Amino acid sequence: MSLDSLKSRVPDYAKDLKLNLGSVIGNSELPAQQLWGTVLATAIASRSPIVLRELEPEAKANLSPEAYTAAKAAAAVMAMNNVFYRTRHLLSDHEYGTLRAGLRMNVIGNPGVEKADFELWSFAVSAINGCGMCLDSHEQVLRKAGVERDVIQEAFKIASVVQAVGVTLDAEAVLAESAE
Repeated sequence: MSLDSLKSRVPDYAKDLKLNLGSVIGNSELPAQQLWGTVLATAIASRSPIVLRELEPEAKANLSPEAYTAAKAAAAVMAMNNVFYRTRHLLSDHEYGTLRAGLRMNVIGNPGVEKADFELWSFAVSAINGCGMCLDSHEQVLRKAGVERDVIQEAFKIASVVQAVGVTLDAEAVLAESAE
């Protein structure tokens, strides 16, 4: 299971995705921990069993045990936060924004890795989950920590390609089942 294996599964009509997958992961200039933490967190957030099965072993091999756990934690806590804060933001009654969230998210304060790495992974997951409020919040924290825009953009490029590959491969699997 690997990046190459995943690329080989992408159908010809989605050649751009195959090329982009090789580019955003295979040719990334991000440090290994930022790259593979982003890959793992977005593979989980994509909800694609195929993508997760293919990318997780390579991510695990490239991450310390602490970073591996933190990337999974980013995907988990943002799955909750993205729904909560996106809903709060979309409601026309802004009074919900004044209410206490009352949700535990201690891992954000103590992720077990560099805060900027965890924020980058949380940002990438928020891109997949479409939470503008979380995107803004994590982007601001990253920028205050000195993370450049090109690094932040790299994270959401990875998120977009991983998500698109997941959608495509999962659709192909369903279509193949239907053809049988």
